[in-house]
Amino acid sequence: MEKKLVLFLDFDGVLHPDATYLVRGRPILRADGHLFMWADRLVALIADYPDVDIVLSTSWVRDLGFARARAYLPVELQRRVVGATWHSAMGRNADGFKKTSTWWDDVSRYEQIKRWADRAEVHNWIAVDDQPSGWRNLELSKLVQTDGATGLSESKIVGDLNKLLQGSTL
Repeated sequence: MEKKLVLFLDFDGVLHPDATYLVRGRPILRADGHLFMWADRLVALIADYPDVDIVLSTSWVRDLGFARARAYLPVELQRRVVGATWHSAMGRNADGFKKTSTWWDDVSRYEQIKRWADRAEVHNWIAVDDQPSGWRNLELSKLVQTDGATGLSESKIVGDLNKLLQGSTL
């Protein structure tokens, strides 16, 4: 088994409620609480797993850019980020002009993740996301599905993620 584990991380519905909107180019949470209000739970959980890398699997990267999206995370998580399922090159056509719609916009979160994992030849991966649609039954065991309103605030979800981490980093 590979020692390194890649954790595909969504933001909305995982690290804070899925009620985030861009207003004048800035993300605003339109729900009780604040952006990244549950990120510390993930920081604490993966502290015991030094071989876990993070790949951002969130529309924040498409909307804000990789560096800016990553910068919203606590430093402990930023240090682990090795990439994202979205790359700015996906948003441009062969002539360099911006596309209005891309492959990435038209596929499920699972397909975005699977494409990244296949291209990087990563087999040891898991995902935390509130979007279960499009997941292949054979790989549902790699998904920790959160409720978009409660994300990582639920102890059961954190426990499920911990079990996956334990099983994937042996």
